[in-house]
Amino acid sequence: MDISTVFIIILFLGLLAGILSGVPVMLVLLGVPLIIGFLGSLLGAFDLSYLQAFPQRVFGLTGNTLLIAVPLFIAMGVLLERSRTAERMLLVMARLLGGSARSLAFSVLVVSALIAASTGIIGATIVMLGLISLPAMTRAGLPIQLSSGLVCASGTLGQIIPPSVVLILLGDQISNTYLEAQHAAGNFAPEPVSVADLFAGALIPGLLLVSLYAVYVAVFLKFWSRRNGPVMPLKQPAGSEETVDEVALPEQLTWLSVLQIFMPPLLLILSVLGSILGGVATPTEAASIGAAGALLLAASHVANTRVISRLNLLAVLALVFLLVMNFILPGGIRHHEMGLTLASGVVILSAVGLVASCVVLWRHQVLQAVLRETTLVSAMVFGIIIGASMLSLVFRGFGGDELIEHLLSDLPGGQWGTLLVVMLVVFLLGFVLEFVEIIFIVVPIVGPILLASDFDPVWIAILLALNLQTSFLTPPFGFALFYFRSVAPPSLSTLGIYRAVIPFVVLQLLALCLVALFPQLATWLPALLI
Repeated sequence: MDISTVFIIILFLGLLAGILSGVPVMLVLLGVPLIIGFLGSLLGAFDLSYLQAFPQRVFGLTGNTLLIAVPLFIAMGVLLERSRTAERMLLVMARLLGGSARSLAFSVLVVSALIAASTGIIGATIVMLGLISLPAMTRAGLPIQLSSGLVCASGTLGQIIPPSVVLILLGDQISNTYLEAQHAAGNFAPEPVSVADLFAGALIPGLLLVSLYAVYVAVFLKFWSRRNGPVMPLKQPAGSEETVDEVALPEQLTWLSVLQIFMPPLLLILSVLGSILGGVATPTEAASIGAAGALLLAASHVANTRVISRLNLLAVLALVFLLVMNFILPGGIRHHEMGLTLASGVVILSAVGLVASCVVLWRHQVLQAVLRETTLVSAMVFGIIIGASMLSLVFRGFGGDELIEHLLSDLPGGQWGTLLVVMLVVFLLGFVLEFVEIIFIVVPIVGPILLASDFDPVWIAILLALNLQTSFLTPPFGFALFYFRSVAPPSLSTLGIYRAVIPFVVLQLLALCLVALFPQLATWLPALLI
């Protein structure tokens, strides 16, 4: 073992110790490689000239227009969380389905899938589900183990169902790594991989995962009722129920009131995903549409006045109509004088609605909170990205990329053996690292080896995305577990939460295996949209 290999081992041990110590991850990713790099230079194992590329990498990140979509999608999720859209949808669907135990569990799953396609923020979703649906499912007689696991797993669907921050960050890395790997292999004209390809590729696997959850819930309840008798409502001790502020719902549900609650988020999903998958807008442009739509929706709920609600609804409908007309008119709106006039009118109407919405949200102290939370989460994400750039430079300076390539190329089974080992490593890293760290640390290291093979890059990206989703549920550092612990009843132990999510982690791995065995699940839709 040469001295460079020793320093690589020390580097990863130092990273693991720094992350487990509780020091902010950004500082760990910046500080540990820098210290190890300077120590290595003293012993002649590292060339400090590698660090000269760090400023260029940081400037490259600031000029990456794709990453602008990250804070926009985060703002979209925070705005919809503040408008309590998911709460309204969950309560309405539970009332529509009669409030039985089985229907309540399925309503949680369906609403989680819908809200995942419009927010992608797991923290707010899990807290909302824990406060509202967990007590309701317990009162309906559902076992606490199933209810807890369902809340945690359903809350993470936003990380695989597009639009997703995970897919945006992963798409950026996969695209760059794939081009480098193909150029190194002698292919100087590879087909580019876009975030839109990943969105299309993740749609069917995401719905597959929802279906697996639904089948598990149905089978679990069937065997549960056979062993324990019919599911009967449980009586809870006085004062044991979690409480949450009531949201305004109609006393008697009609089809019109249901449409008023479900239609706005569905239109938002249509405008964001439809514009990306249809090639009308880039992910960044679609994210701006989503953030603007969420702003209008949040203001309508916060203001609770007919003038603002009708103005914003009209603006949203006009935006959706504009997108539909862009598909219908030959060559799109830009080639028609009537279309340009229509687009100008929609822009003016939307601008008036956005200004009015900002004023309303600012007066109700909502916009300030949204800006604060969006800034904090975005700063965390970009801080980790910048720190990972430093780690990547130091790792390459010690010859780590050549070491990994040598190790993976000598594995039995060829490229399939390499793929299996990479997926296993990513799964294990999910127990101790966040998804952003794994994406910007692991993908640049192992990506060139996988993407230089005959594997479809979209398929590889979706496999990684499904694998990364397990990191939200795997103890001890799964985000979903932390959020759920904050709202779970005191009678439910942390170990009980860990046990509750195990079946859903197994289902996620099953979905991963199905996509691995049947690549068409991830590649059919992107190929259809080309």
